[in-house]
Amino acid sequence: MKNASIIGLKETDCKNISEKLNILLANYSVFYQNTRGSHWNIKGDQFFTLHPKFEELYNSLVLKIDEIAERILTLGGIPAHNYSDYLKVSSIKESKEVNDGTKSVENILNSFKIVLDLQRELLDITEKAGDEGTNSQMSDYIVEQEKEVWMYNSYLGK
Repeated sequence: MKNASIIGLKETDCKNISEKLNILLANYSVFYQNTRGSHWNIKGDQFFTLHPKFEELYNSLVLKIDEIAERILTLGGIPAHNYSDYLKVSSIKESKEVNDGTKSVENILNSFKIVLDLQRELLDITEKAGDEGTNSQMSDYIVEQEKEVWMYNSYLGK
């Protein structure tokens, strides 16, 4: 955690935040792959609506994966990169239900709930640590994703 003193944070806080960010990274990575699976395999009358929407989402997720990994590095941690490690700590599980549009959207909403909860936990942790960089990043993600949740729920008629 050699960067801690340079960026003005405590080494123990950087370590704890990096560990929590690695859990978030794992969840994002499984979320991303599930969304790609839905994009590739969607069938039926919802195809033309959902296929591009899923692509838009997985493109957004892959950017966040990179940003989270880079934040871990900024804090002096090491981002996990193996799916076997991700699957051990991710609350989001691999989805096998990728053909049905409604089920895919429900899975996406469940995944958003998990990452939103983790990001809100990180808001609390980073506020106490004075880590404005991670705090701002999580805040930006939350604002964007709350709107996505509204849109996907509207699609389901909820």
